[in-house]
Amino acid sequence: MRPFSSFRLRPYLLVSFAILLLIGIAGASEREIYPAPEQATSDLSNALKNASATHKRIILDFGGNWCGDCQVLDIYFHDPANLPILEANYVVVHINVGRMDENLPIAARYQIPLHKGVPALAVLNEHGKILYSQKMGEFEAMRRLDPGAVTRFLVQWKPIKPGCSAVQLNC
Repeated sequence: MRPFSSFRLRPYLLVSFAILLLIGIAGASEREIYPAPEQATSDLSNALKNASATHKRIILDFGGNWCGDCQVLDIYFHDPANLPILEANYVVVHINVGRMDENLPIAARYQIPLHKGVPALAVLNEHGKILYSQKMGEFEAMRRLDPGAVTRFLVQWKPIKPGCSAVQLNC
């Protein structure tokens, strides 16, 4: 009988360590973007008041903290090219859809077909009227898009201020 060898155990320990490390990294990357589902109604009400007072548009961002594409969208929103456009023109409301089982009436009210995937966006004017809602899961595969897709979206739907043209980025 041969004595127990730690060299035979080493590959198993390395694989186990790698798995635990990957699990830890995956959990750490899940940032809390979307508040508790029950907060959506009050957040939406506050956004409508804020948008009306500041003459900004509202972006409703339907998703969940578990959603990798939702995480990517938030990173792209905060990209140096996009953040100034976002902050100058929009009030963002993150609406937590749970595991596609929360805030379904709000999604329906703003014509968001959640079965097409998340993140899903709607754009409202300062009075809450729908200007745009995703119908085909356009941002559902956000990880395959570049930040420029978000830039184009933000520029396309931002309000046109007096004396500005629709193509000016920082007007």
